[in-house]
Amino acid sequence: MGKGGEKGEEAGEREAQSRLYSWEEIQRHNLRTDKWLVIERKVYNITTWAARHPGGPRVISHYAGEDATPQLVDDFRALRKTAEDMNLFKADPLFFSLYLGHIIIMEALAWLLVSYYGTGWITTFILSCILATSQAQAGWLQHDFGHLSVFKKSKWNHIVHKFVIGHLKGASANWWNHRHFQHHAKPNIFKKDPDVNMLHIFVLGDSQPVEYGKKKLKYLPYNHQHEYFFLVFPPLLIPVYFQMQIIMTMIRRRFWADLAWAFSYYMRYFIMYIPFYGVLGSLFLLTFVRFLESHWFVWVTQMNHIPMEIDCEKHRDWLSAQLAATCNIEQSFFNDWFTGHLNFQIEHHLFPMMPRHNYCKIAPLVKSLCTKYGVHYEEKSLGKAFIDIVGSLKKSGHLWLDAYLHK
Repeated sequence: MGKGGEKGEEAGEREAQSRLYSWEEIQRHNLRTDKWLVIERKVYNITTWAARHPGGPRVISHYAGEDATPQLVDDFRALRKTAEDMNLFKADPLFFSLYLGHIIIMEALAWLLVSYYGTGWITTFILSCILATSQAQAGWLQHDFGHLSVFKKSKWNHIVHKFVIGHLKGASANWWNHRHFQHHAKPNIFKKDPDVNMLHIFVLGDSQPVEYGKKKLKYLPYNHQHEYFFLVFPPLLIPVYFQMQIIMTMIRRRFWADLAWAFSYYMRYFIMYIPFYGVLGSLFLLTFVRFLESHWFVWVTQMNHIPMEIDCEKHRDWLSAQLAATCNIEQSFFNDWFTGHLNFQIEHHLFPMMPRHNYCKIAPLVKSLCTKYGVHYEEKSLGKAFIDIVGSLKKSGHLWLDAYLHK
């Protein structure tokens, strides 16, 4: 391997002199104060540059001591070039305008409903379902802007991202970026993907349950995790865990702009609903809406990942690593809308900046590339995807119990 130089003042600057390095030596440079990575057989020292990485220092640091080159370089570049020639990276303004419009219409409809029909139980329940739908769809929309897949200029994506996630949802753009970019860099990799950090509440995959079992770790009865999943994960993720984490992150990291956007959401919400429900009633209503939204969010976001391979770093090639951690759900108008096009999770992970309405166009070409190199491309129905979440948790729980009792 030739050394590419230190990425300090200029990210891509390389030293004129060339030197060969062994993989053993490269892999030792994976510390917080000493980070090397390899791109196309060139060795780069990113120790000082990592702090300026657009996705944040932690994202690029996950590749320290590794080869960060997308494998199958020529074929994948050809596929990307084909996508560019087909204008698949060009967003449809009408699609995203209508999408934002239908969210705003639902917000208005919910307010009009309580204005005309009062605060009865049936009206409140219908209103809650409308608001939960609006919040779920706003969550998918902020995901688009967060991936810079709507506007050509990053600046406008960032601005609208803060508006959608902040003013429409009361959350933090910086908090989301910090979590989500790590997930894309190393999906389903323990200690690198925050989405598989289950805080000892669940054990995932095949290796973690056995490791916990051998060490006699029993924070919870994991052989029953597929049962208490329904009581813990879907109902509590957004209204409890995310809510607390978002607020603490904005304050601790001094994301004052994000805090202002979130404050504008709560101001708007309470101005709209306190006249009807009072302060306490409005708080209960908001919590119930978050409760409903949380179920929607958990089932959709976990169906593509929990049933897939979850393990420690295996240093796979990039394409295989993405496909091992993701799967697709069959396409239909409802599935596209219900999941925010995350039913095309494979294409999204391979082309995260592609506007989602174009995933279906690139999917056949991705399938062909996977077939050519013998990489498994998994697609299933929405119902089976939901069932597989529970089945995967049950399998992991049994692996834990067996190791706990017999190893």
